[in-house]
Amino acid sequence: MLFYLSMNIPQENELISKGIKVIDPQTTYIDKSVKITGKGIEIHPNTFIKGETEIKDNCTIGPNSFLNNAKIDKNVKVMFSYIEDSHVEDNCTIGPYSRIRNNSRIGKNVTVGNFAEIKGSTIGENSRINHYSYLGDAFLSSNVNIGAGTITCNYDGEKKNKTSIGENSFIGAGTMLIAPIIIGKNVKTGAGSVVTKNINDFVTVVGNPAKILDNA
Repeated sequence: MLFYLSMNIPQENELISKGIKVIDPQTTYIDKSVKITGKGIEIHPNTFIKGETEIKDNCTIGPNSFLNNAKIDKNVKVMFSYIEDSHVEDNCTIGPYSRIRNNSRIGKNVTVGNFAEIKGSTIGENSRINHYSYLGDAFLSSNVNIGAGTITCNYDGEKKNKTSIGENSFIGAGTMLIAPIIIGKNVKTGAGSVVTKNINDFVTVVGNPAKILDNA
């Protein structure tokens, strides 16, 4: 059952003592089960926070965001976005218009850009998931750049398959990663590449199907 925030925490003094700033209580809904344990938190209009969600210090949630069973660590910004059954670690920026779901874990200092979707994936710290990308059933090590429009093609018509990307790799815009696939460390893919085979460390690939670029 949902409640207006003003019904959950009826005393304005209690809001202040918790360090919570609610811009518009009349359009903000929070379940009684939600744990807002931090200070310096701002919740913007048209935001729904449900289930076992927990929010820690110095977070900005909303406007127009939906959180359900989400764990939000410190210094996180969520704008116009949807997070369900997932964990976002410190110093992340989510959105606008991002979707994170199915037990995903977003590491520290990660940026998830507009209209990106992450499903059942682990994203290593200091990585960037740029706009219009889809990462499903993926594991990213640290400091990975996912170019705009990149897709992990995880469904082969019968089952879901996994993608793994090593640290410091740069996945060019519009790359298709045909899972199951393993991308090594310090790999680069050219824009629009279709990668169908595992790629070793320190290799640059381009084309459809992607091939190793000589003298890269």
